[in-house]
Amino acid sequence: MSEEEVRALSARAAAELLEHNPRAVLIDVRSNMEFLFVGHPVGAVHVPWIDEPDWVINPHFVTQVRQVLLGGVCREPDAGCAPVILICRSGKRSLEAGRALLAAGIADVYHVAEGFEGEIDENHHRSSVGGWRFRGLPWEQC
Repeated sequence: MSEEEVRALSARAAAELLEHNPRAVLIDVRSNMEFLFVGHPVGAVHVPWIDEPDWVINPHFVTQVRQVLLGGVCREPDAGCAPVILICRSGKRSLEAGRALLAAGIADVYHVAEGFEGEIDENHHRSSVGGWRFRGLPWEQC
């Protein structure tokens, strides 16, 4: 199955896909600092798309995602690879990262369009108008 675009999911739809498909994997593409200190969805695997100190695209991103997918989730020839769901702060980096996965031949790619924290509200605050955390979905922080 080949898709031309990364499929967008709401945070709740992503959580439902993870619940109903045990092969699905949630990958948080935010920076190390965001993942650790802002928090992340419970069970998310961290593979940064852009990270400190240089804030450039991770040249190993696709390879690291492929490593996450090893170990059984792509072993059944007729089943295809496990669904990959990407999440970032507000849905922009996850879309870019998903496009890179599609270009590399990983076909079942989704992204959480509202992200973990959602868009900025009228007071320049996040987590108040949308996002994984705003929807009350399971998350944790270090």
